[in-house]
Amino acid sequence: MRLVSWNVNGLRAVLKKGFAEFIADARPDVLCLQEVRARPEQIDLALPGYALLWHPAERPGYAGTAVFTRTAPRSVARGLGLRTPDPEGRVLTVEFDAFQLVNVYTPNAQRGLTRLAYRLRWDAAFRRYLRRLERIKPVVFCGDLNVAHREIDLARPAANAGNPGFTPQERAAFDRLLRDGYLDTFRVFTPDGGHYTWWAQFANARARNIGWRIDYFCLSAALRPRLAAARIRADVYGSDHCPVTLELDA
Repeated sequence: MRLVSWNVNGLRAVLKKGFAEFIADARPDVLCLQEVRARPEQIDLALPGYALLWHPAERPGYAGTAVFTRTAPRSVARGLGLRTPDPEGRVLTVEFDAFQLVNVYTPNAQRGLTRLAYRLRWDAAFRRYLRRLERIKPVVFCGDLNVAHREIDLARPAANAGNPGFTPQERAAFDRLLRDGYLDTFRVFTPDGGHYTWWAQFANARARNIGWRIDYFCLSAALRPRLAAARIRADVYGSDHCPVTLELDA
């Protein structure tokens, strides 16, 4: 089973930048998108064989997630449950036979850390949500988590210490997820640095590979025997993020 996750930074924009060609080449069984910035009626997209599942934000042109799947889901859920509203369309969960897939677009702490307190409350709510799902069946979660976990996950850790996405609080929240039994799948196969999934759109950052690894596939330890590959597709353009992929054996 081949899964792909990609923060497209606007689906309408990336449709004009080789999106269809990438799908034809990658042939994902499941495609998870973040920051779609659109409602389904605004998108002219033909993907024969895929069910198109959406969780747009209430605010027009902002955030939102989508899952396009060739594997029929058992159920679909939007948000983090009744007690945690999700008006920004940040969590879309699709249940398959063997696991539950959570597509997530984690809030950014914002410049000056103006949204850090909200972000940390959200991190705690997301962790509780995963724990509830885990009681039912194993979990795969993926998406733009807006955090570089370790110093090797960004090109300039010293210069960015304490900045949004690299605060001790956000990194500790990611640590807690891993302690709950989840695997950062890319690190299972690739222990070294220099591999990034997001680059600033100035100073020729992408060409110079001055980036951050903030997009992930993580899975329950129970699924470790099925883990076949996890990659970063830095060769794919169209967004300030690149896709990340996961392959699971049957």
